[in-house]
Amino acid sequence: MKTLVINCGSSSLKYQLIDMATEDCMVQGLVERIGIEGSILTQKVEGKDKYVINSDIKDHKEAIRLVLEALVDPVHGVIKSMDEISAVGHRVVHGGEKYSDSVLINDEVLQSIKDCIVLAPLHNPPNVIGIEACKELMPNTPMVAVFDTAFHQTLDRERYLYPLPLEYYTDYKIRKYGAHGTSHKYVSEQVIKELGNPKHSRIIVCHLGNGASLSAVLDGKCIDTSMGFTPLAGVMMGSRCGTIDPSIMPYLCKKLNKTPDEVLDIYNKKSGMLGISGISSDSRDIENALFNEGDERALLTGLLYSRIVSKYIGQYFVELGGLDAIAFTAGVGENAAYLRRLIIDDCSRALGVFLNEESNAIRSDENRLISHQFSKIDVFVIPTNEEVEIARDTMKLLHLG
Repeated sequence: MKTLVINCGSSSLKYQLIDMATEDCMVQGLVERIGIEGSILTQKVEGKDKYVINSDIKDHKEAIRLVLEALVDPVHGVIKSMDEISAVGHRVVHGGEKYSDSVLINDEVLQSIKDCIVLAPLHNPPNVIGIEACKELMPNTPMVAVFDTAFHQTLDRERYLYPLPLEYYTDYKIRKYGAHGTSHKYVSEQVIKELGNPKHSRIIVCHLGNGASLSAVLDGKCIDTSMGFTPLAGVMMGSRCGTIDPSIMPYLCKKLNKTPDEVLDIYNKKSGMLGISGISSDSRDIENALFNEGDERALLTGLLYSRIVSKYIGQYFVELGGLDAIAFTAGVGENAAYLRRLIIDDCSRALGVFLNEESNAIRSDENRLISHQFSKIDVFVIPTNEEVEIARDTMKLLHLG
């Protein structure tokens, strides 16, 4: 049984074809900088040369087309036709309250995902495009939606409700939903293994990518998370502002003569790292400007980013009643050593957590401990593997495993 996993992010697309008999990855690929100058597809197959396509990839539909062509490429691919794929698992960011578990995709489910676009305007649209493109090219292959919100369904009411009139929740379902749940689940499970599978554990997962969120995980269950009603809430991100004073919205509407939707578009697409740096939403571009050009706004971006993330770590330390481990994951969390250092430095005096600078500087695809031997809290870098989690859920739901 072979499962294709499609993971469409706001500016990237990851994919893997997984042999479920062994859970071995037959091929993995990454499309980066979708809609940004310098788009690239990179596909890796063990025993073959890396397959790279440099092309202007204007949107996620174009990215899906390139992915499917790469999979069946006579030289660089691993299958002869799409018929070899038993199922497709799609990461879907937001399922609202209707879906707390994975579900087989049909027309009703697809419409429900579209209905949730208002809750995830950057993510559900590419998720829908990925589903529709695959259904068009693989009409007889069953497809499953695996929702990012599922792992956060264990939050207590006092953590997922907002202090608004309660009928806004009962009538309009306004509440905290969270996101990146598949990644938070996978990474927290990996950390528990690294800790020796203790009966009790207190873990903070920092999923820091173009989109970013933190979660507080107590004994394997999520008790709080930083994203909220939509993936706009929480920490500062690539192009998203995260949580800010709500009164800024009407103020900007008046000052800029814009509608609330237009200001919301600024919050989602022109803020965060991009807005503060004036350079890019990609942390690698900002890192380059900081260390090679000494750019002051790039420095400010790093300092603001780390300060915001560290405040959430402090909050979750209190909620968890202490802390055994902090885990960094996703594109920024796994690769931006200088941001990890800034974040942990912000926490060090209060929490007694310290990095081993040599370990922090190492780049690796493996799970690794990067904290100092005298640190009171373990700090890990855990490369996320949402794809394996999605494939497992897909096979389980279709009873193909």
